[in-house]
Amino acid sequence: MTARSTALLVLLLALVGCDRGDRVAEPELPPSPPTSWVATPTSPTATPLTPTPTPEPGTAPPPWLGTRTLPLRPDGYGQVQPTPPELDPRRFTLTDPVPPLPGHGFAALVGTVPHRVLARSTWEPGCPVEASDLAYVRLTFWGFDDRRHTGELLVHASVADDLVSVFRTLYRERFPLEELRVTRRDELEAPPTGDGNGTGSFVCRPTTGSSSAYSQHAYGLAIDLDPFQNPYVKGDLVLPELASSYADRDRHRPGMITADGVVVRAFARIGWTWGGTWRSLKDYQHFSQNGR
Repeated sequence: MTARSTALLVLLLALVGCDRGDRVAEPELPPSPPTSWVATPTSPTATPLTPTPTPEPGTAPPPWLGTRTLPLRPDGYGQVQPTPPELDPRRFTLTDPVPPLPGHGFAALVGTVPHRVLARSTWEPGCPVEASDLAYVRLTFWGFDDRRHTGELLVHASVADDLVSVFRTLYRERFPLEELRVTRRDELEAPPTGDGNGTGSFVCRPTTGSSSAYSQHAYGLAIDLDPFQNPYVKGDLVLPELASSYADRDRHRPGMITADGVVVRAFARIGWTWGGTWRSLKDYQHFSQNGR
């Protein structure tokens, strides 16, 4: 064997030795991706839902407000019921009946009564006041939600400016009102629900408890404020009928009128008196020019 043959044999043996089974296996490569593919869109990260806070009791009108008719008493009024917990204390303000007046703070506009307003009011021929003697007042008021609101009133034109001065004081002192609007004709014949709370003045109707004598409201010379918080109380009759807990005047809650409070003082400055001082009955919501 020549030297060249010997070298080739040594090299061949070396290569065979390197292919023994004791070498470390390398991991398998993943298969090559296909030449064409469709990308799967990445789903956006879901934003966690923020739970809607539950409103405090009495701060939101219950869904049944104004819809549950009361059984009647022999005198035609609704049967007086315990005040529902959703209305005690009652401290919400409803949607304004008219567009907001411009600006900030207190504002008021006094004018003749538009025909469309008169048509939806309780006025009709035979009422003890002529339509031309009424004034239409739009003014701002402070709500139970601590916000500026706009409402409307029909009042006798002779007292319009005086009443504006009263509401200016109530706004400045942040005395809260739920709604301030003109009473509609259909409300006079509606069955009682016992949960109304509209602040208003002119209503062409008899005095409560009478079938003939006109109320001072029928002249636009009286006004009721927050009737639910300040009910009419005579014997076992409470109006509104669900406001029975507010007949307790020792438990003060927002919107209640008190003898030494801002509301009584503001009306006293224009010479009007409060039904909360009457002896045979108490009409805590009521103020009038002649004391009736």
